[in-house]
Amino acid sequence: MSKSDRLFRLLHLIRGLRPPVTAARLASAMEVSERTIYRDIDSLRAAGARIEGEAGVGYTMVEDPALPPQTFTQIEIEALTLGLSDVTQRGDRDLAQAAQDALVKILATLPERQRRQAAHAVNMVHRFNTPPTPTIDMTLLREAMWAEEALDVGYRDLKNTHTTRRIYPLALSYHDRNVMLLAWCCNRQDFRSFHVTRVTGYKKTGESFRPRRVALLREFVVQLQERDRACEAANQTQPTS
Repeated sequence: MSKSDRLFRLLHLIRGLRPPVTAARLASAMEVSERTIYRDIDSLRAAGARIEGEAGVGYTMVEDPALPPQTFTQIEIEALTLGLSDVTQRGDRDLAQAAQDALVKILATLPERQRRQAAHAVNMVHRFNTPPTPTIDMTLLREAMWAEEALDVGYRDLKNTHTTRRIYPLALSYHDRNVMLLAWCCNRQDFRSFHVTRVTGYKKTGESFRPRRVALLREFVVQLQERDRACEAANQTQPTS
């Protein structure tokens, strides 16, 4: 982890953990020494962060009063907490952690009254069916999408047939019982959806498909719309009993 990433993570922890948070607690969460925590806190203070406290006592983040507080309506707060709670339940480990971290950041910018509203949100989410745990590194898969880099993947289909193919990974689609990888299959020269739990492995190729990702996604959406219109027209022409 680079120093800038470490400082950002430290700032997030001081803001999100119950204050005052000790250097020992921070060091444990960051997996670094307490001496590193002390140095990093000095660096954050030098950069303008208002962190109160000292060694042996603990630290508290003081939000800058000069910055305008983030404001949401109560229903917007409910929507945010509901959506992020759903991601926490349905996402893979890294995505679930990102949802929790995002909620901490959002709450830290809210006025006290709205923080209380978020803490006592009336909407709740519970999924009886959650997608199976992926057997591949989803973070690396997302990074390939962001970088628009082709992947060579091994895949075992529903008939248990194993194939290897080169794909352009485009998006992840979260369904009720599974997560699907939407991709352009270079072998078939067409769009394909893959169950992520049936991807047996993948490796980066170094081949970039930038800037085709947006155009491919638009083409896929057009195909879906045409398919939906065709199905609707077929249903309308069927005789009623």
